[in-house]
Amino acid sequence: MSGTSDKQFYRVVIEAPIERVWDALTKRGEVLPFFFGSVLETTTLAPGAPVRMRSANGKYTGVVGEVLDFTPPSRYSHTFKFTNLDDPLCIVTYELKAIEGGTEFTLITEGVPKGTKTEKNMAFGGEFITENLKRCVENRKPTFTARMIMVMGRLMAWMNPKICRSENWPLDKKIES
Repeated sequence: MSGTSDKQFYRVVIEAPIERVWDALTKRGEVLPFFFGSVLETTTLAPGAPVRMRSANGKYTGVVGEVLDFTPPSRYSHTFKFTNLDDPLCIVTYELKAIEGGTEFTLITEGVPKGTKTEKNMAFGGEFITENLKRCVENRKPTFTARMIMVMGRLMAWMNPKICRSENWPLDKKIES
């Protein structure tokens, strides 16, 4: 199989004000359970800025990209690449819309290379992120699955490929597709 997938949409209503959802989604320097226990690192959240999702201890980088759009509190978009895979960049977009009773959160993936591990991982990730963002914002506690993934991630970190070491993915390194 070759080519890229069409857009995939993952949507949930979060019973919280849009600002609270936005703040949780864009929080830097702290473990984010809905992002598999990663920490968001960037020089700034503005178009053109690098984005890295690093392990809690900072030793490993799982995802790299560049901010494409940052329009608080409604839209955040960035390129996306798993550091351990040799697949091309794709795009992840988060859209938030204030509605009666809360916030409609939509995660959109596009340009995901078909038939790849990236495609498989992103399908699981889209569901995981929406479900756990909702739980974290509403209840301040991730799902049991998220808690177990974070524990296993710490225990199994030593098994990460060398390519995932953060020194290979500095914030000033341009990510090519």
